[in-house]
Amino acid sequence: MSESVAGRQTEENTPELKRVMGPGLLLLFVVGDILGTGVYALVGDVAGEVGGAAWLPFLVAFAVATVTAFSYLELVTKYPQAAGAALYAHKAFGIHFVTFLVAFVVMCSGITSASTASRAFSANFFEGIGVAEPSKFGVALLALGFMAALAAINFRGVGESIKLNVVLTIVEITGLVAVIMVGMWAFSGGDVDFSRVVAFDTADQKNTFMAVTAATSLAFFAMVGFEDSVNMAEETKDPVKTFPKILLSGLSIAGIVYILVSIVAVALVPVGELQASDTPLVEVVKAGAPGLPIDEIFPFITMFAVSNTALINMLMASRLIYGMARQHVLPPGLGVVHPTRRSPWAAIIFTTVIAFGLIIYVSTAASDNAISVLGGTTSLLLLAVFAVVNVAVLVLRRDVRQAGGHFKTPTVLPVIGFVVSLYLVTPLSGRPAQQYLVAGALVVIGIALFFVTQLINRQLGIRDGHITDPTHLGSGPD
Repeated sequence: MSESVAGRQTEENTPELKRVMGPGLLLLFVVGDILGTGVYALVGDVAGEVGGAAWLPFLVAFAVATVTAFSYLELVTKYPQAAGAALYAHKAFGIHFVTFLVAFVVMCSGITSASTASRAFSANFFEGIGVAEPSKFGVALLALGFMAALAAINFRGVGESIKLNVVLTIVEITGLVAVIMVGMWAFSGGDVDFSRVVAFDTADQKNTFMAVTAATSLAFFAMVGFEDSVNMAEETKDPVKTFPKILLSGLSIAGIVYILVSIVAVALVPVGELQASDTPLVEVVKAGAPGLPIDEIFPFITMFAVSNTALINMLMASRLIYGMARQHVLPPGLGVVHPTRRSPWAAIIFTTVIAFGLIIYVSTAASDNAISVLGGTTSLLLLAVFAVVNVAVLVLRRDVRQAGGHFKTPTVLPVIGFVVSLYLVTPLSGRPAQQYLVAGALVVIGIALFFVTQLINRQLGIRDGHITDPTHLGSGPD
């Protein structure tokens, strides 16, 4: 959901986006969007919930994501426009506040995801330069600097960033393949403990089921990202035929990679060490190939990988804020564009300030598990959106005007997707209260801004200020 969705076709005869993405580029986009911060930073925290069987929550998260992906496939082939979940909610329910809330929650998930990446970037930087125990202040300061750098890049105007995405995606995949190869190298030498791979240690959880669901709610962060691809629908060649096989292929590739990486991680490194580290895959590489120089460069590979995640998410977040301001559902000042750079500078500042607040909060209130809190909050927000999307696909079955020629998922899958997504949102899944606190604060900010905007609209004489065309929510200037 980046600025590349600018200029899309409206009901009038305005120009369409150029359809430049074939199956290969779309597959790379999907895989690159899923691979990233989740597995690089959270495999230790997932292992901490369930013990050595860390692969199981990733497998369950993959299954949940795939079920919801089928719902996205029906909707994106039925309505091949950008804007994703906000568009589907708007068409299904027609309630402007609900459409706004879905769009704002998606935006918040991008900011929490980027904030997670900033903490992982900072931790890997200090690991790369040989600082074993950096101060909490130093980690937070570098994370803030990283976010400021992203804002500067965002301000300059990235435009069509497919080539950059390709390069960083290759770096991401290279790093994860390196972890798997290191594992195979270590396995051949016999210096591994396979018994840990099937060992459950539920820590303070009441039972194994609760431990697995709590870990799944966290591991789900690693599987999100595929929903961003639906915003490329208008730039994809023949999306009705291309999306189903490419999206499912991308999810499958990412799921296999994550499961293999988690198995390698727990077989090479004790769970306690993985959980205690903010750079878990660096610990894996050190344990599996102690004599090779890869352990020295791997922190920097990780930095590139999480940078890709963060940049994509902050681009998406700022463009959504810009789009909502232009649709008169947020204060108009947030829709201001810089006269020379042609970038939505007010929205960029707004989203960066929220990210700063999140980083400062977790650095003071949750410094020992900051990455876990931010990553878990991201999955919490997106699981709520996924629950809405699974309902929307069933509601929109009554739209017979576009009933032919699109992908159709078996009815049971959206039902399962809704029930499981909703369950993983609730405290019954074992989700920590701190994640609800962060998510709730973000939603309250959004609701307050929405009603402030209504007052501003009345003062300006704007009647019925609301989202009239959700396909413009993600648009922004090039």
